[in-house]
Amino acid sequence: MGRRGLLWAVAILTFAADQGSKAWVRENLALYESWAPIPALARYFTFTHVTNTGIAFGLFREWGSVLVAVAVVVIAFLLLYARQLATARWPVQIALGLQLGGAFGNLLDRLRFGFVTDFLDFKFWPVFNLADSAIVVGMLLLLLFLEEDKARAPAASPPPEDPSRNP
Repeated sequence: MGRRGLLWAVAILTFAADQGSKAWVRENLALYESWAPIPALARYFTFTHVTNTGIAFGLFREWGSVLVAVAVVVIAFLLLYARQLATARWPVQIALGLQLGGAFGNLLDRLRFGFVTDFLDFKFWPVFNLADSAIVVGMLLLLLFLEEDKARAPAASPPPEDPSRNP
């Protein structure tokens, strides 16, 4: 599988995991219902079915159509960026795949339902979903590996001085 294939495989797997997990939550938990998959950790982590018409942490709840437009622009940017980085190292391809899969997952929710289904509840943090996680992890990986690539690149040497310019 080529590098571009890796990006698309990660994007498709991320999208499928996100959509599958959200469908399971919508089918098995009533709105605001919680379930502890590991009962001993229920004080720290549960699946809690909530919806979010805004962005992270429920901000901008009234901006539904604006958020759809923003998501489309972000996805278009990621697709263009992915083309420019088609030969980038595999961690960068994974990072972009995570971001694309997550962005498509949340966009599909907004288009189908008018909200995003969230369910990962760590009690000390606002409830989120797999798409949100993929976007954040993908961004962190991208920043990490692009910075690493910059550090590895040979330093540009200054251009030679032109002796005719010296008085």
